[in-house]
Amino acid sequence: MRDYYLIRVNFKGGIVSPAEMKDILSVAAQAQVESVRFGLRHQMLLYVPHSFGKPFGKAMEVLSVDFEVDNNQYPNIVSSYVAEEVFQKGNWLTEGIYKDILDTFEYRPQLKINISDADQSFSPFFSGHLNFIASPTPNFWYLYVRIPKSNQLVSFKRLVFSNEIAKVSQYLEDHILIEKHTENKEVETLLENLPVAIAAPIETELVPARFTLPYYEGFNRYGKKTWLGIYRRNETFSVEFLMKICKLCQETKIGEICLTPFKSLIIKGIQEADRWKWSNVLSEFNINVRHAANELNWQIEDDSDTALQLKAALVRRFDAIDLRTFGLCFGIKTRPRTEVYASIMLMKRRFRLFNLIPLHSVYDISYTEDFNPNGRTKKYFSQGIWRFNLDEQLRRCVLKYNNLIAENQIKAAGLKDDHKAADSESINTKIVHQCPCCFTIYDEDFGDLLNSIPIGVSFENLSDNYTCPTCETGKNEFKKLEMEINLT
Repeated sequence: MRDYYLIRVNFKGGIVSPAEMKDILSVAAQAQVESVRFGLRHQMLLYVPHSFGKPFGKAMEVLSVDFEVDNNQYPNIVSSYVAEEVFQKGNWLTEGIYKDILDTFEYRPQLKINISDADQSFSPFFSGHLNFIASPTPNFWYLYVRIPKSNQLVSFKRLVFSNEIAKVSQYLEDHILIEKHTENKEVETLLENLPVAIAAPIETELVPARFTLPYYEGFNRYGKKTWLGIYRRNETFSVEFLMKICKLCQETKIGEICLTPFKSLIIKGIQEADRWKWSNVLSEFNINVRHAANELNWQIEDDSDTALQLKAALVRRFDAIDLRTFGLCFGIKTRPRTEVYASIMLMKRRFRLFNLIPLHSVYDISYTEDFNPNGRTKKYFSQGIWRFNLDEQLRRCVLKYNNLIAENQIKAAGLKDDHKAADSESINTKIVHQCPCCFTIYDEDFGDLLNSIPIGVSFENLSDNYTCPTCETGKNEFKKLEMEINLT
C-alpha cells in the first residue's frame, strides 16, 4: 500500500513561469518531497507523504494552484509550443499565438486537448480527444475528434478559427462527457452542427510532418541564443536542482520553462554570456545532458516504475547489439487505458484464470501503419511473448522497419530489389480473432488451453457461449484481425 498521495499539477500547454514553479517546489519541499517527475501531458507529479497531505493542500490553495490528488480527471492541454523556434519555425504559428489560444481557456477541460503545429513531429497530433492541428491558412485549424476509450477519429469538415478553439472544446466536452454522445454518428452530427462564428473551408487535406525525433537534450544554438534540454534517465528531478534552475531563470531574465512530451525540460532564450552559469548548475548537480539517441526515443506511461525498468533493460540490450533505431519512437504500456505516442508499442498484459486467478504476464508488440507514431492503424507484430523472448522479438520488429526504409529508398532511386521475390514468398498472412477489451487473440493453430479448446478448432465452430479467457468478453464481440506470418 502506498504511503503517499500522488499529486498532479497541470502546466497548460507545457509552459510554466519560473516563479510559479519555484512556489510549488517550495511547498513541496516543506512537505518533505525531495524529487518530482513530469508526465506525458505536461504535468508535474509529486509524491506527498500522507502525514503532510493537509498542510500541502492548504499551501497550494493559498497559491491558487489547481491540483489533483490520486486522480487524473483533468488531463491537461498539450501543445507543440516547446518546439516553436527551436525545432520548427517559418510558418504563421508563433509563440504568441499559442499563448493567446491558451489564455482563452477559462475552464478546466476533462477531455484531452492537443494543439499542434502540422510541420513538427516532436509533439503528438492525435493522442488527445480533441486534436487541433494548424492548417496552411493563418489562424485556422483542422479539428479531429477521438472518441474517449476508442481509436476512432472523426474530422470536422471545416477549419476552426484560433479564438474559437476554447469555445468549441467546451461545447464538445459538454456533449461528449455530460450528454454521453460517444457513438461515431452522434459525434459526426455534433460536428455538423458545431456553433462556430468564424470557419473556413478546407482547401488542402492535412499532411502531417514525417516523423523525425529531434535531439532534445543539451546546449543548442538557435539564432543568437541558446536553448538547454534536460532529460533524466530515471525521470526524477530533485527539488533542490529545479529550485536552482528557477532562480537562475529569474536572474537571467528568462520568463518560462517548457515541458516536453518526453518528460524532459527545455529552457529557451539563454544568452551566450550566461551559458557558463547554466553549465555550472549542471555540474553542481551532476546532470548529464548527452544521452544516446536510442534512449531518448521512448515514451512510457506516467508513474510506472515497471515500465521504466523494462525500458532501461531494453536500451541496454540495444546498446549491446548496436541496433539502429533512427526514425522510431518506442512506447511501453502496462495499463490498458493509457495513451502513449509510439511507432512500436510494447503492451504488458496478464492472463487470469476465470478472470480471477492471475497466471503470468506476457507482452504484445504492435506497430503503427508505416511506423508513424501519429498513425491510428495498429498492426500486431507478435503477441503473447514471454519476457525472456521479448528482446529478440523487438529486435526483429526494428529490422522490419529498417528493411521497409531500405526498400522505399530502393524504389525512390528506381533500382531493382533482388531480394523482393524471396521476401514475398516468405511472408504470409492469416485471420485470427481478437478480444476488443483486453486484445487477447484466439488462433485456431493454438486453441484455448484455459477453456479446454484443442488445437484446430476454428473460431466459427466455437460455442456461442465462448468467452475470452482473460476478461470473459463474449464471442460475438471479437473482431477479425489479419496477422502477418514470417516464415523465414
